Order: sequence, then C-alpha cells, then structure tokens
Amino acid sequence: MKKIAILGSTGSIGTQALDVVSQRPGDFSVEALTCGSNIGRFREQLKIYRPKLAVTAKEEDAAELKTEFPEIEFLYGMDGIITAAAETDADMVLNSLMGMMGLVPTYKAIRAGKDIALANKETLVAGGSVIMNAVKETGVKMLPVDSEHSAIFQCLQGNDAKELDKILLTASGGPFRGYTLEQLEGVTLAQALNHPRWVMGSKITIDSSTLMNKGLEVIEAKWLFDVEPEQIQVVVHPESIIHSMVQYKDHSIMAQLGVPDMRIPIAYAFTYPSRWENASGEVDFFELGTLHFHKPDMETFRCLKLAFEAIKAGGSYPVVLNAVNEVLVQKFLEDKISYLDIPRGIEAALETHVGVANPTLDEILEIDREARRAAAEL
Repeated sequence: MKKIAILGSTGSIGTQALDVVSQRPGDFSVEALTCGSNIGRFREQLKIYRPKLAVTAKEEDAAELKTEFPEIEFLYGMDGIITAAAETDADMVLNSLMGMMGLVPTYKAIRAGKDIALANKETLVAGGSVIMNAVKETGVKMLPVDSEHSAIFQCLQGNDAKELDKILLTASGGPFRGYTLEQLEGVTLAQALNHPRWVMGSKITIDSSTLMNKGLEVIEAKWLFDVEPEQIQVVVHPESIIHSMVQYKDHSIMAQLGVPDMRIPIAYAFTYPSRWENASGEVDFFELGTLHFHKPDMETFRCLKLAFEAIKAGGSYPVVLNAVNEVLVQKFLEDKISYLDIPRGIEAALETHVGVANPTLDEILEIDREARRAAAEL
C-alpha cells in the first residue's frame, strides 16, 4: 500500500487525485491532506479519507475541525504544510499547491527522501536548479503530473535520453487563439476564465489564456528533462488529444495521446512504473476525425516569449517572471488592471531586474518577495 500526502487537496488536481485513490482503496492510504480556504470541501474529504494529519491555512479553521475529528492531528500555515510534506510516513507527496508556496515544501520533502508527484510548476520555474540538485543528491523520484510533462516523461521511457533531439510541447491555445493585439485589449475577466478544453482554477485558467502557463511549462520542461530552451518547441493543438511529443535524433517522433482528463497523469505518477485501469474515457478517432496544429503567435501572446527570454537569461530571471505574473494575474482577477497589463508589467520587471546567476534557496525567496512588492505597486 502506497502512503500519500496531498498538498492542496481541495483544488482541481487534489480532488482528482483523491478520485484516483478512491478507485483503488486497497492500494493507497492517505497520510496527510492540506487545504486553503475551502473548508467545506476539506471537511467532506476528512470524513472519507481520515488522514493522520490535516493542515489548514488558518489556525481557527484547524481548531474548529479538531473538535469534529479528534482522532486527526491538525496543524495550520506553512509550518503545517512543511510537516505534511516532510514529516509524515508518506512515501509520495503530491504537490498541487498554487504558485510559489509549493517551492519550500517540495524541497523539504525531497530532503526527507519522499518521492514527488509534481503538479506545482512554479517549484521548478523559480527553484529549478536547487530542486533538481536535491533530487540528484537524494535519489528520490520526481514524477510530473502536468499532462504535458507526464506525456514527455512517458515518451522517454525505454529510450536513451541522450538521443533526444527536441520536445514538442503542445498547447490548446486557450480561448483567444487567433486574436490580434487589438482584440486582446478588450478582453474581459469572464472571457479569460472560459477555457475551451480544461476545467481548472482561476489563476491557471488566466495563465492558459495568456500562454504564460505554457511559458512556465517550457521552463519546467527544461529542468525536468535537462534540455536547453532551444530544444523545446511549442505546438498549438486545440483538440488537446496529443498531450506532448518527443523527437529523437533520427527524427522519429513519439507522442502520448489521451482524453483531456488529469486523472490519467495523476494515476501514472502514483503507480509508476505500472499502469492501472481507471475510469477515464477513451479517444474515439473516428468521432474525432481531424487533429490540428498551429504555430504560437508569440508577438501577440507576449507572455510565452517572455518566458523563453527569462529561461535563456537564466539565474533569477524566471523567479521574477513567475512572481510578477502571480501578482498581476491576481490584480486582473480583482478587476484592478487590464488583460494586457499582465505581459506589460512582466516585461517591465524583467527589463529592470539585475540577475543573480546561481541563487540559493534563501536568495530565491528574497528575490521573489522583492519582485512581488514591486509588482504590487505597478
């Protein structure tokens, strides 16, 4: 029985991960669950899965739930999340936290010898060198959960990574594929939250519409698969059936296909190297008929271009990219800035940043804090 801790259990990935657990109750035990503000959903999860440890964002929520579940240990805040990640009996930690807050718990879990199922791309965007060095030093498994990175990982199985030529990272294109800059000027929040293929949280949905999510995935892929940015090509594929592809030196291409269901890559991370049956649907090629592919418009969707520029600059530039994006997306969600203020603000921050070549974990956290402070004033 595999023991699992889920960081961010009430979010989209966390709830689907618990669906996977429920399909094979005799094969998994839930050691720890953490949540933010969705206490109602968390309460229902605690009733079903009865983890040994539960973590909330606020102390008062932990105290209230403790009266309902006296047999469960309750903690709160970042210290509680770190305990859930590194100090339980879990064999694997699923990090489905939102944003930069996933970095330190992942690092602590790796140092504690836990295998990682990673659905928090910001961990590698901001701390790629620090995290992957820790993975190498401890020998733990880093298993990607994002559908694109899981696809790449699967396409590399049984092949020599040295024979890799390039990664073909697919993108749905979001709701504004084909828009001009003039059209993007008038984009509303409701339009940006209407993703054509995936049901996700609000932050990642906005990132998908600006193509920043794909930019973050480019940086994540660079660290996960030890490739140069020039070896990563983004391919817009609206149907989201091919989740990504790998081209080898002989120009053979391997692709991983499946319905757009995150339970598939979650289950693969949980059961690797095995594949277990699940309740997800199948691809019907006769009904599908045609697959389409387009080149991304990086002049109109500047966030993707800025992500490539940040990872090519290296060092602390991706930290700033991620931090400023998080702040500006939240401002857009609060209707404080316009849609195109997001790429404009990120570009301005990168232009003024004085890079640090090989930042330590503490330096990454300080650079992140300063970038957020500056972005809040934009």
